[in-house]
Amino acid sequence: MHPFHLAFPVGNLDAAKVFYFEVLGCKPGRESAGHWFDFDLFGHQMSAHLQTDAPQPHQMLGEVAGDCVPIPHFGVVLDIETFDKLADRLARNPDTDWILRPKKRMQGEPGEQVTMFVRDPSGNALEFKGFAEQASLFAM
Repeated sequence: MHPFHLAFPVGNLDAAKVFYFEVLGCKPGRESAGHWFDFDLFGHQMSAHLQTDAPQPHQMLGEVAGDCVPIPHFGVVLDIETFDKLADRLARNPDTDWILRPKKRMQGEPGEQVTMFVRDPSGNALEFKGFAEQASLFAM
């Protein structure tokens, strides 16, 4: 699989660094002090760009398997063990802004998965999914 790249706005670079580096455990990459920083999100290149005058992300809601989920959102598909470790890490952080706590959905169906949603300090919504079998990612 090829690494994905996403650039997205944040309102405070320092708060974003704490969230992505300390809370999620991402490895830092290049940066332009005061403007943006890159980081490794499970092998994907992410770029947080300072946008102090940008409005808060407008979040619409979509329905997936009975849950209301924010749109837009981004995230990573993980194996179950990595998902569980990240879920534990987020659960231990008292400042985690949960949208949807870890849960299993589509149980017994193609695409069965565990999922969780959190917000970063700028209001960006992230989803992390876990699949026992990566092949079921696109199962119908």
